[in-house]
Amino acid sequence: MTAALRVGGLVPLTTLDYPDHLACVLFCQGCGWRCRYCHNPQLIPACGSGEKPWAEILAFLEQRVGLLEAVVFSGGEPTLQTALPEAIAQVRALGFKVGLHSAGIKPKLFRQILPLVDWVGFDVKALPEHCTAITGVQGSGEANWKSLEALLESGVDHECRTTVHWQLLDTERLWDMAQRLRKRGVERFAVQCVRTAKMLDDALAENRAPYDQQKLWDRLGRLFPLFVLRG
Repeated sequence: MTAALRVGGLVPLTTLDYPDHLACVLFCQGCGWRCRYCHNPQLIPACGSGEKPWAEILAFLEQRVGLLEAVVFSGGEPTLQTALPEAIAQVRALGFKVGLHSAGIKPKLFRQILPLVDWVGFDVKALPEHCTAITGVQGSGEANWKSLEALLESGVDHECRTTVHWQLLDTERLWDMAQRLRKRGVERFAVQCVRTAKMLDDALAENRAPYDQQKLWDRLGRLFPLFVLRG
């Protein structure tokens, strides 16, 4: 019998995590990277103390049939769990659309999951050559951008987003990365300013914005057909 999906947390209702849909978010336990600004560090270990039984999750979803439109698998990194395809199938059987939040940590696994989902929120960490400074893992940039290529080739509806901590990603690097994304065909891009209340790396206590921040947002708004700024 396949092990059940390990879920470390649940948001019962959101309008932000799947565009234009009422959804809930399942935070899958486990992540292979150690992003310094991570605001869910409790989800990094493969097993967590706050996990919710999958049967309990299914019971919750059964009660939300007709009320919610979609279920988003977030994390952590959901594609690292072999139980994910079966969990997606069970969610689909209840009539929900399926969203996925992923950084494409393992490109092969990520590619296998793509045909199973309706929408992907894809985390672009930085330019490939700068990713290790954020994730702490060698080769993470290559994996991140290889999975991005798979997403762009798949035709699955998606949004690319980047979490910004100004000590790790300055305005010039963010602009260079945005231009590369646009050249590869990315149309919807979101910038998420990091939450400093709880981060994996305590040394990143402040996230002081550069003085020319608004100029950058204006340039990004002109670069992409759809640009979103999230505080």
